[in-house]
Amino acid sequence: MIIGVPKEIKANENRVALTPAGALELVKRGHIVYVETGAGVGSGFEDSDYLEAGAHILNNADEVWALAEMIMKVKEPIPVEYPRCRPNQLIFTYFHFASSEELTKAMIRSGAVCLAYETVETKDRQLPLLIPMSEVAGRMAIQEGAKYLEKPVKGRGVLLGGVPGVEPGKVLIIGGGVVGTQAAKMAAGLGAQVTILDVNLARLRYLSDVMPPNVTTLFSNEYTIRRLVQTHDLIIGAVLIPGALAPKVITRDMLKLMRPGTVIVDVAVDQGGCVETTRPTTHDNPTYIIEDVVHYCVANMPGAVPFTSTVALTNATLPYAIQLADKGWERACRENRELFLGLNIVRGKIVYKNVADAFGLPYEPLGNI
Repeated sequence: MIIGVPKEIKANENRVALTPAGALELVKRGHIVYVETGAGVGSGFEDSDYLEAGAHILNNADEVWALAEMIMKVKEPIPVEYPRCRPNQLIFTYFHFASSEELTKAMIRSGAVCLAYETVETKDRQLPLLIPMSEVAGRMAIQEGAKYLEKPVKGRGVLLGGVPGVEPGKVLIIGGGVVGTQAAKMAAGLGAQVTILDVNLARLRYLSDVMPPNVTTLFSNEYTIRRLVQTHDLIIGAVLIPGALAPKVITRDMLKLMRPGTVIVDVAVDQGGCVETTRPTTHDNPTYIIEDVVHYCVANMPGAVPFTSTVALTNATLPYAIQLADKGWERACRENRELFLGLNIVRGKIVYKNVADAFGLPYEPLGNI
C-alpha cells in the first residue's frame, strides 16, 4: 500500500502522524511511505531520518495526498485540505466529527473512507488510540492550569502546592477516565487538594483505591458540581462520550458562583467541550475570560509537547496502520472489530451513529464489508 504522511498545518500543531521508526516498520513489509518535506521537524525528526528508514520525501502536500492510498494524520483535515481528499482514499486520523458539521459534510462530499482514531474501541471499551493523547492532555491540564492561576495572567494568584503555613490550591476534576486520572496524579503530586467526580461507581472505587490521600472521589451530579465550583481554584473538564458531543456539565450561570480568577481547563474541547462557555483556542492565544473566570480551551494541547506526543501516538497507531496496509481497510475492518468501530464516514455515508445524531443527518449502519 502507498501511505502518505502530510505535514500538519493546523495552528501550532507540531506533531507528525508517523515517526521514522514507524515508517521503517511499514517499509519492511513492502509498503511505500511518502512523507512531506519538513513534516517531522516540529517533533524533532528530520527528512534524513525518514530517508534512512526507507521512506520517500515529497516536496508538497498535494503530491502526498495525490499518491497515497492511506493518509495518516494527527488532526482532522482543515478546509484547505478538503479538496485533497478523494473517493475511496483511506484517511486515518483524529476526526472528532461531532464537534464540526462543516468537517462532517466535507468528508461526506469527498467520498473518502474516514477511520477515526478516537472511536477505535477494544472489547473492554478502552479507546487505545485516544489513550496516549489523553494521558498527555491530562497531565498538561494541570501544568497549564497552574500557570494560569498566576495573578499576572488574571488567575487567583494561588500556588497549587501551597507552602508551609498556607493551604494548597484546590483542583476539581470532572470525569474519572484517562484524562481525569492523569490530571489527578499530576495535581496530587504537586500537593494540591484534589476532588475527582464521575458517574461510574466502579471507576470511583478504583480511583479511591489507587489515588493518594489528598484525592477525594465523589459521585458527579449537578448539585455537587454547583457546590464545588464555588470553592475550587482550578477546574478540569475531562468528560468523554466516544464519538459524540460532550455533555455540558458546567453551565454559564455556574460561572457566577466561581471566585474571580478561577481557571477552567476544558480538555473535552475536541468534542465540543463540557463547559457551556467553551470555544476552541490555540497555543498562540490559549485563554479568554468570561465572568472573571479564565478559560483555557486549546483544541490540540498535546501539540505543545510534540516529541513526547508523536512517539506515544505512533506507539499506539502503528499496529493498526500495519493491519490496514497489509490487508486493505475492508479486510482489516472485517477481521478486527476494533478497527471496524473506527469507521465514521465511508464513501459518502455516515456509519457511526453518534456522528449522525450530532447533526440530525442520516445514519447508515455498515453491514458486511
